[in-house]
Amino acid sequence: MPDPISDAERLATAQVALNRRGEVLRDLGRVFADHGHELYLVGGPVRDALLGRFNPDANDLDFTTDARPDQMQRFLRGWGDGLWDTGIEFGTLGVAKGDDRLEITTFRADSYDQVSRNPEVRFGDNLADDLVRRDFTVNAMAVRVTADGPTEFLDPLDGLSALRDRVLDTPAAPEVSFGDDPLRMLRAARFVSQLGFTVAPRVRTALQEMAPQLARITAERVAAELDKLLLGQDPVAGLDLMVETGLGDVVLPEIGAMRMAIDEHHQHKDVYQHSLTVLRQAIDLEEDGPDLVLRWAALLHDIGKPATRRHEPDGGVSFHHHEVVGAKMARKRMRELKYSKQMITDVSQLVYLHLRFHGYGDGRWTDSAVRRYVTDAGPLLSRLHKLVRADCTTRNKRRAARLQANYDDLERRIAELAEKEDLARVRPDIDGNEIMSILGIPPGPQVGKAWSYLKELRMERGPLDHDEAVQELLTWWNQQGEPRV
Repeated sequence: MPDPISDAERLATAQVALNRRGEVLRDLGRVFADHGHELYLVGGPVRDALLGRFNPDANDLDFTTDARPDQMQRFLRGWGDGLWDTGIEFGTLGVAKGDDRLEITTFRADSYDQVSRNPEVRFGDNLADDLVRRDFTVNAMAVRVTADGPTEFLDPLDGLSALRDRVLDTPAAPEVSFGDDPLRMLRAARFVSQLGFTVAPRVRTALQEMAPQLARITAERVAAELDKLLLGQDPVAGLDLMVETGLGDVVLPEIGAMRMAIDEHHQHKDVYQHSLTVLRQAIDLEEDGPDLVLRWAALLHDIGKPATRRHEPDGGVSFHHHEVVGAKMARKRMRELKYSKQMITDVSQLVYLHLRFHGYGDGRWTDSAVRRYVTDAGPLLSRLHKLVRADCTTRNKRRAARLQANYDDLERRIAELAEKEDLARVRPDIDGNEIMSILGIPPGPQVGKAWSYLKELRMERGPLDHDEAVQELLTWWNQQGEPRV
């Protein structure tokens, strides 16, 4: 639906927003003007100012100019607090000014070989040629920056109309734009999530036809876009676009595959739709801003279901051990996307644990089972609470209320045990050094076995006093038939 704000109102609001960064814009504009060069603010900052979502505290601003990199190096060296030239082969120079990190790129008029993402870099001579090579028209608007700060708004590709209609379209034909850089296809899904836009029909057609070209992009770049998509305001919309156009088949095939699996209750949604609902509900439970680990876990928690689907004799469908299979699949996919070991461990552990609560029933767990639940979750416990609650998507109000009440009861029991015990750090009542002293053994596997036994005992019975723990250790040791060393 088109935005009801008029273009005049939008431009006035953007001017006010950008003027909140007026000092650095005036300073930089003056330097370029004094040396006879044009300077324009471009891309995301302009788009966000027009959308009323410009963050004046953001310290990364992008500019384009007719000045060549070697010229900028000469006249900016004395202006900022430091320069970096890691992108200079592409015409980009970085400038530090106080807390700001400014990137300034010479007008570009590149050509691409349609095979790799590497352009044949050619500097351009005018703003229009530079803007037409950008990803989407809403990112191809510019604001002239002079010694007076942000001044003239320039929109040769009518990005303002696309922004008003909340539509993503490409400056050039989408086949050309996506052929130049296939990552732009995934970026379209990301902007759908972040901005609440839709894609133009010709863009959707190109996504469907060109999705396999995403395979040209490095895993790290893909992962960065997926993270931004998941952290957006409506990641479900972005994921849906990926799945419907085939982008997901290339970078995250496990998600679309869930459309084939019917949920065991199979009354109102398939596993794919269920997973998107869980993602939405997990987001609603976030307390301190977007939680990337929780969102990934919510999205992937049931990816093991297609591989474990079984048709039962009574006509039902089961997914036995899908949490075990799903955890392995999550680890494999996230390793292929080059995520950190910690990220992979956290997400796969949440997937593995998400179903365990369903054995709780009506509070039938022993204190030992509660301790194991907390210990296995470790620092992920608060996220596991949210994931399990979000995983309740039944339309049966009575069943939903019972599940939530049961989880309330589990959290109450965890809190009660935590008052008596250090549940966050369940460990044996005797440490390794004392085990060696009591048993008269050197460091080695025997110490580890004794430590593991005492930890299991601690799980089962809770904290023991010191004398009781020593006696239990000696009893166990004598039963092993192990000679003292």
